[in-house]
Amino acid sequence: MKTLTAFVSKGFSTALKGDFSYHIWMGTLTFLMLLGAWAYYYQLSEGLKVTGMSDKVSWGLYISNFTFLVGVAAAAVMLVLPTYILKDVDFSRAVLIGEGLAVAALIMCLAFIVADMGGPARAWHLIPVIGVFNWPNSMLAWDVIALNGYLFINISIPLYILIMKFQGKTPNKKVYIPGVMLSVFWAVGIHLVTAFLYAGLPARPFWNNALLGPRFLASAFAAGPALIIIVLEMIRTFTDYHIENKTLHKIALVVTVAAQVNLIMLGSELFKEFYFPTHHSSSAVYLFFGLDGKNALMPWIYTALALNIIATTILTIHAFRKNFKWLSFACIILFVAIWIDKGMGLIIPGFIPGAWGDVVEYTPTIIEIGITIGIYALGAFIFTILVKIAIEIELGRLRFKPDTTLNTAKNENEGKNGRGLPETAVKAEGSGGII
Repeated sequence: MKTLTAFVSKGFSTALKGDFSYHIWMGTLTFLMLLGAWAYYYQLSEGLKVTGMSDKVSWGLYISNFTFLVGVAAAAVMLVLPTYILKDVDFSRAVLIGEGLAVAALIMCLAFIVADMGGPARAWHLIPVIGVFNWPNSMLAWDVIALNGYLFINISIPLYILIMKFQGKTPNKKVYIPGVMLSVFWAVGIHLVTAFLYAGLPARPFWNNALLGPRFLASAFAAGPALIIIVLEMIRTFTDYHIENKTLHKIALVVTVAAQVNLIMLGSELFKEFYFPTHHSSSAVYLFFGLDGKNALMPWIYTALALNIIATTILTIHAFRKNFKWLSFACIILFVAIWIDKGMGLIIPGFIPGAWGDVVEYTPTIIEIGITIGIYALGAFIFTILVKIAIEIELGRLRFKPDTTLNTAKNENEGKNGRGLPETAVKAEGSGGII
């Protein structure tokens, strides 16, 4: 208990310290969180009518970001697997950063779900036993279990490792390796379950696609590690935490293969939709060409498609991928491309046209954008704190120093009470065998 208290207090004090740029960064995130909190308060007061959602398009910017961030969270497995299972030491200095990113992404996922519900009081329906959980029939119930279980795994394993290192001890592999093995399968599961949540709706033919689950995984293993590369570049630029070039090169190779597979799957979907279009292709037609004179999503999807192709081309060319400036540029535009593709390019078209063939377009309001910015700021704030504490522990600058004064005084009193033991013997006997 004393160790945990020291870990929390020292970690809190570490998070408060930093140079001028660190405080500017944290202050900016705090301002954006307050802005999002105000927007959310306004939404709570006025209801979901202040959003761009309607009876026709009932999922919008919130669920779009939720879907994308589930993939970012699942991507941590691409660092966990080679580090803990394959024992690749090149990933060892990046794995805790990846798990911290997974924690921040999952917290943002849950925040977007709460925002989409219209109020946190409605979340009690998702609590087993208390609410109407409807498990195992409901895919939403599976999603709740998957997300919260993966969040617990990604908090508990790094926390155990960091607390052990905080005490100057070596983490016991028998304690955390079973959890690591479970996290590998769970990471795949959370994104597949999310994909099945959409694919299991036969009335939405745009989502009713057997390729949706595998494509979710491919895009996740492209966007997530791409973000990790960007973060690691920033960490080694602004901190003294050293990360080898070959670590980034190996992660870049993962991004490259995943981006190529994602493009191949996208091409397969486009072939299926447009080679011989049916009335089930109406959503895809609206997305890429517009429908009934309405084409609000066309700029989004063509931007995503162009960025996706450019980024994958850069990553595929070996000379460009080895150049960190080109690599960073490719990762940034790939991240943006997949954010658009899995958000505005996936969720919104599933509702258009409606059940009666009517085309009702969706545009996010300033309130939705404000809440979204606030949630992303919350995620960045949490991630920054987690990384700062983890780096200090990894570098050995944050350690638990137990107070030995009381034990020394106790040993001296025992020697004075007639036990007749010399001082060295008293210390050895009172040490409990740990010298």
